[in-house]
Amino acid sequence: MSPVSLAIVGAGDRGSGYARWALEHPDQARIVAVADPVEERAQALARPSGARVFPDWRQLAEAGRIADAVVIATQDSDHAEPARTFAGLGCHLLVEKPLAPTEAECRAIVSAVQRTGVIFAVCHVLRYAPYTDTVRSVLSSGRIGEIVSVQHLEPVGFWHQAHSYVRGNWRRSDQASFMLLAKSSHDLDWLQYVVGRPVRRVSSFGGLKHFRPENRPEGAASRCLDCAVEPGCPYSATRLYFGRLREGRHGWPLSVVTPAFTEEALTGALRHGPYGRCVYDCDNDVVDHQVVALEFDGGATGTFTMTGFNTGGHRRTRIFGTHGELSCDGRSVVVEDFRTGDSTTIAVTPTGDPTAGGGHAGGDERLMEAFVRAVATGDRGLIRSGPAESLASHLAVFAAERARLTDRVITVE
Repeated sequence: MSPVSLAIVGAGDRGSGYARWALEHPDQARIVAVADPVEERAQALARPSGARVFPDWRQLAEAGRIADAVVIATQDSDHAEPARTFAGLGCHLLVEKPLAPTEAECRAIVSAVQRTGVIFAVCHVLRYAPYTDTVRSVLSSGRIGEIVSVQHLEPVGFWHQAHSYVRGNWRRSDQASFMLLAKSSHDLDWLQYVVGRPVRRVSSFGGLKHFRPENRPEGAASRCLDCAVEPGCPYSATRLYFGRLREGRHGWPLSVVTPAFTEEALTGALRHGPYGRCVYDCDNDVVDHQVVALEFDGGATGTFTMTGFNTGGHRRTRIFGTHGELSCDGRSVVVEDFRTGDSTTIAVTPTGDPTAGGGHAGGDERLMEAFVRAVATGDRGLIRSGPAESLASHLAVFAAERARLTDRVITVE
């Protein structure tokens, strides 16, 4: 098979990650175009493959169907229009999650890809991670019987919460999307996938508890570089980013803060950019903790907790069945059998760590493998996160946020 030609729309961290996979697998994919308004960023991504560079996706679209498939990795609010446009050109689509910040835009994207018949996948990378296969294999074997209830925790991590959702691009729902959609659409989608049933009803509680002006310590400055209390602050930007710089860890999240990995460049970024601000002096409004109660089709129930107040790491899940119990943490799956009293531990070796910088424990790589092969062969069965199932999980997320805001139980339509 000839390599699949790809156009990358959005040369930020996520777009660069998917492009990196293509550069490492030239027999399977090749990058022929990159569109990004930051020319330096676009050129850096395009240079290794000699790809054409465009200042925005519209000019790329005006060039016609110059690639087999388009990877859309722009900010959340900039997914819908390019997705519909490239689908109309007959380009196959890989779209970063979430699909879009509104239900109407999500439906419009799905309608466009179904109408045009292009191959379509959403970057719900947790579906593709190796440990997900292990969990689903155990569940489908019947070893724990019928699923009755589920507990699932997403430990965002105190430093990740500060980086992305207090100082960073996803700090405001009006500029990106609400927290449950921006961060945890992965999780509600994953729960739907492993339980094997759609979510039917939801309720939810949560809010912005800690990262507020009234919690600012006495004597704290507006920027960490000037702050007398910074050495004792767990959310110190100075410690987080300079620590990674001095250890030579130049990937995400440091790569988001500065394109040049020198102390001078980082100091300038923290002095003048958003990532050097005090976490109690930002314009953030997304929640820092949230709980969702779920009822699946068929009656199984579940709880999902997202919180920024932990050290991070893999998601942690417990699934309770009529014949046994399963627990998993991204590294191992433990099965307790009620009938025999046996406990079995199945080791899972993740590829990388569970963060975006670590490739989501193998999920990023396997997503790209599946999508590119689906485009090359026309086999849509390789796609685990297609239009219908991805729209269903997005609708559950929108319903959960409505439930939180209105203090009601919401039925997912």
